[in-house]
Amino acid sequence: MKVYISADIEGVAGVVAPAQGQAGHPEYEKARLLMTREVNAVVEGLVEAGVSEILVNDSHGPMTNLLPGDLHPAADLILGKPKPMNMACGLEAGFDLFFMTGHHSMAGQGGVLAHTTNGFAFREVRVNGRPCGEPAIYGAYAGELGVPVGLVSGDDRMREENLPLFPQAEFVTVKRAFGQRAARQVSVARAHEMLKAAALRAVEAAGQNAPLRWQGPYRAEFVMNNAALADQMAVLPPAERLDPTTVAFDCASVAEIIGWMTAMSAMSFALR
Repeated sequence: MKVYISADIEGVAGVVAPAQGQAGHPEYEKARLLMTREVNAVVEGLVEAGVSEILVNDSHGPMTNLLPGDLHPAADLILGKPKPMNMACGLEAGFDLFFMTGHHSMAGQGGVLAHTTNGFAFREVRVNGRPCGEPAIYGAYAGELGVPVGLVSGDDRMREENLPLFPQAEFVTVKRAFGQRAARQVSVARAHEMLKAAALRAVEAAGQNAPLRWQGPYRAEFVMNNAALADQMAVLPPAERLDPTTVAFDCASVAEIIGWMTAMSAMSFALR
């Protein structure tokens, strides 16, 4: 069996402040260690379940957060950016399960450090009229490849948002949001126990888990945080300007949606 893990940081137990996800801040080094140890707890469960291949993709910010020297030796690691398919780089049809650890709710939904891909750029992302966060979009991409989502971890708002999309997946709630930057956490040790146990259960139930399959073609609408950002994105030839802050793209696949979202996220840095 082959399992892929897309690892983010905002949904990790003990992480509640933007500085914890930003390199150069003193708290960042502590947070990246927490992130690495949560991934290790999942990998321990997969190893115990007999999984033969484990691939971890660092999916936060610069995508160089996970500590290679501290990562469980059973896992291979993808670091750095830019890279194809961004938070799902290296995911292929041959994988049996897609895991998302340390994930968060979409922009505007009130979860801990909630955003969608790039908090500076996007106020909302909609696919065929449905507001989507990162778990929905990347889970749908996995489904496009025929790979079911087996495990998702983060806060309670993330769970509420995504459970209807992945009802057969294991959801591990490591904190309960009191707001954008405050939460009640489970202990780090208990979070690790929960993650390891959930990974084991996900492997045991793998044959009963169906991929998320959306019906294409797709209309992807990106609501930017201000009109200047929409001005920037509207220069892309396939973009359609819907209103002062919204641009849209017609896409044949979820992979195309991710491509445009990644490109616009990178373009937004010109206006920071």
